[in-house]
Amino acid sequence: MAVVHQSCVGYGAEPFASLVADYPGDDVYPSADFRTEWGPVFHRGRLDGSARVLVLGQDPATHEAISRRILVGEAGQRVQGLLAKIGVHTAYAMVNVYLYSVFGQAAGSRHAKDAAIAAYRHRWLDALLVGTDVTAVVALGDLAATAYAAWARTQPATAGSLHLAAIRHPTYAEGFARASGKPLAETTASQLANWNDHLGDLAAHVTPEGPTDLTPYAATWGPTDLAPIPEVDLPPGAPAWWRDVDAWATRTGDDKQTKRATISVVVPKGARTWPAL
Repeated sequence: MAVVHQSCVGYGAEPFASLVADYPGDDVYPSADFRTEWGPVFHRGRLDGSARVLVLGQDPATHEAISRRILVGEAGQRVQGLLAKIGVHTAYAMVNVYLYSVFGQAAGSRHAKDAAIAAYRHRWLDALLVGTDVTAVVALGDLAATAYAAWARTQPATAGSLHLAAIRHPTYAEGFARASGKPLAETTASQLANWNDHLGDLAAHVTPEGPTDLTPYAATWGPTDLAPIPEVDLPPGAPAWWRDVDAWATRTGDDKQTKRATISVVVPKGARTWPAL
């Protein structure tokens, strides 16, 4: 019996058709600070009004540049696991603070209050939050919290009806360990404690699709804390290994410019189903 695959239906309906038709480019996102050459990556999840949670991320990375959907790498797998805990498996929509990948860590902070970047982002947030069934927003990290606060000032009535869970970014532990020199085990425990602080309130403000599991996170990531990306979230024909927890895309090169221009994609060993020669 043939397998019937699911896939993201894309951006055919308004207002999303117009949003992807007139997205900003280098005039708004300077190429010195953003990898505009890889193109914009708009969203992941439901655009049909069925979303109950909005996730606001930061910027697309290597996996996202290839798959053309946001939050599909390890950060996305961690967020997917968080949503599963509150019983949300597909009823979400996700957008980023930035359409393009940030080039250099400081670039994101430099543009946190750019009016032109915010104006386009607000159109997406209006479409996904004003008059919809979304009841909670998960903001991943400081940039997302700042971006959401800027939008909330433009739509105070809608924002006042939404629960905000401003949590640490899903890769906070690794980034802060590198920046501070603290042990990764310590920063991971701190991140997961922060997620635990928000878990109960988030669940209380979202109608689940299915069973919930509000067991708190431990001090380190457990085997069920990461979840694969649903097939329905990705474009038609996307290979299954794009949705797995194994890393498959990395920036490679001997210098910054080559590394910026090159993403190496390697099929994970577990997905190599062809016969050995």
